[in-house]
Amino acid sequence: MRREKLKKTLRWIGISAAIGFILIQFVTPERTNPAFDQSLAIAAQAEFTPPISTMIKTSCFDCHSNETRWPWYSYIAPVSWLVADDVASGRRHLNYSEWGKYPKSKRVMKLAQIYEKVSRGEMPIKKYLLMHPDAQLSAADRDSILSWTERERDRLTEEK
Repeated sequence: MRREKLKKTLRWIGISAAIGFILIQFVTPERTNPAFDQSLAIAAQAEFTPPISTMIKTSCFDCHSNETRWPWYSYIAPVSWLVADDVASGRRHLNYSEWGKYPKSKRVMKLAQIYEKVSRGEMPIKKYLLMHPDAQLSAADRDSILSWTERERDRLTEEK
């Protein structure tokens, strides 16, 4: 008797969990790539080599631009909520699509922050790298990005 009651309870828990999972799929976060002026994007505003451009696009753009690639798992709750929140937070902190909107002093500060985060291995974030191993920066990649941030900071501070 006790075993039957346990089976019945477990069945209802499973059914409830399945219904809950289905219902949360209707709570969808915003997954947009807002339009932007290409002339204000970092590609038009900064000086860097094609390899640096590729590294930044591969390792940074999904969270720090309006050109996010929304993978399949960004459509399945509750992971979709986490991905959308990470992208919104990343864009708030740094948006390469709006680089030209930042005053020069803010661009210099952002370059210093990029330098700091990349040199410490804090960017790209670990949970992003779990699903995007191609975004992993090698030591040489990190050195290239660090050198670029220094050159770009120097270029901006020397501009009139």
